[in-house]
Amino acid sequence: MFWPVICLVMDMNRAVFRFDPADEEKRKKLCEEILNILEKDTKTSCQVACLEALRILSRDKKVLVPVTTKKNMQILMRLAKLDTTEDSLERVSEYPVIVEALKCLCNIIFNSAIAQKLSLELNLAAMLCNLLKKCKDQQFVDDIKCFDLRLLFLLSLLHTDIRSQLRQELQGVQVLTQALESSLSIRWTEEYKAAEDHDRPPLSLQETDCAIEALKALFNVTLDSWNVHSENESHQFRYMAAILRHCLLTSGPTEDKTEELHSNAINLLSNVPVSCLDVLISPSCQEETDIKYNGMNMGAIQILLDFMEKRIDKGSSYREGLTPVLSLLTGCCRTHRNIRKFIKAQVLPPLRDVSNRPEVGTTVRNKLVRLMTHVDLGVKQIAAEFLFVLCKERVDTLLKYTGYGNAAGLLAARGLLAGGRGDHWYSDDEDTDTEEYKSAKPNINLITGHLEEPMPNPMDEMTEEQKEYEAMKLVNMFDKLSRDEFIKPMGVRPDGTMAPLEETVSQYHTNKQDSSDSD
Repeated sequence: MFWPVICLVMDMNRAVFRFDPADEEKRKKLCEEILNILEKDTKTSCQVACLEALRILSRDKKVLVPVTTKKNMQILMRLAKLDTTEDSLERVSEYPVIVEALKCLCNIIFNSAIAQKLSLELNLAAMLCNLLKKCKDQQFVDDIKCFDLRLLFLLSLLHTDIRSQLRQELQGVQVLTQALESSLSIRWTEEYKAAEDHDRPPLSLQETDCAIEALKALFNVTLDSWNVHSENESHQFRYMAAILRHCLLTSGPTEDKTEELHSNAINLLSNVPVSCLDVLISPSCQEETDIKYNGMNMGAIQILLDFMEKRIDKGSSYREGLTPVLSLLTGCCRTHRNIRKFIKAQVLPPLRDVSNRPEVGTTVRNKLVRLMTHVDLGVKQIAAEFLFVLCKERVDTLLKYTGYGNAAGLLAARGLLAGGRGDHWYSDDEDTDTEEYKSAKPNINLITGHLEEPMPNPMDEMTEEQKEYEAMKLVNMFDKLSRDEFIKPMGVRPDGTMAPLEETVSQYHTNKQDSSDSD
């Protein structure tokens, strides 16, 4: 009786994600009948058709009440082979049923808070990890593996207790890392170094999707992993970073898929403790295709720089798309000297032409300096911090490359308006000023950061009375703005921080008096 109805639902609604509210009760009834059929032992073709129809219906949050019961969730878990203790997935004919059941569970868990709670009660995460292990060495299970990983991603995203369970009880980091390694077909030559085959074809679409789902799940499970507490954890994160390095050097079937793969790899690298990121570079072999610096292979770092510039050029969604890679590069540069020196050579090469403002132009430096005055505070801060670290947190070096006007926000926030340097220690490098810069330096405008033609002084042709009149006019304007609280005059304390002008003037007089007394 319901078979024609099920087929009709599938044919008419494959691409539908919004349903008519008037038919809500009918869809609930259909869900109940489909689950009644699935509870019985039926033919594989019938199970697949029922599950496809249920997957379409489960896009509607309002009809999930009859689905999200313990009994019905267990029916779907049984069809997905999650409750079995068998060592392998032997019957290939069952694969379509497993895939469709996993798809249904993805939709249901995504759309139902009740299903998310039941998942913890039914220990779904442990069963998914077990199924993932079965997929490790078997062929023709890419779809099963992909939706298993997607379900783990959803569970770890939507339920913090399941995230903790994966991290602490189920060894989720190891299981998911092995799944990622398997998707990328990595061959190791050393402990933390994967073989690089430059003639290897791009990943297939299925391999790329599996890798992306594994990266997303690992990102959730490794949140708050800033500190390494043991040698075993350090090894695990270095191993993960080595896989992610290989991931960055790998291409997907299309440019968009490659960018998605690299984006998720960068997000996960942001969770890896910076002390473990030294494996992103390795001693370079003699291959001509290597990007080398100080004898180290910088291929993965160059990919990160190219990715950063591409995201800047997009001109939108900077907070989601750009800040993760900028944050990652900043951490790498702060901790690893070779990475910082390589990136500085790319982003802040020795200055030669200072005729244009730092923010004008098409170089990476120009693009980053423009971001230092972006309207988004988070984007502005991380761009400025990145350049500051490349300058070894020296204010004079930063001003040389950006100008005081662009750097003022960072310096005010860090209490460095009076000059100096940040809190981190960096090794000394040689002076990189070019002869062109040295000759132009006396005439560079420190505010704009570029060479300006001398401007005529408008006061040269004024009489003393005119100068006094203009000065008093300016004083009165500032006084009115200050009294009406449109502006608040500020000054700089001796320690480089900002304070109300009255306070800084008083402190200046006090310091001057103390100095006179000591003399």
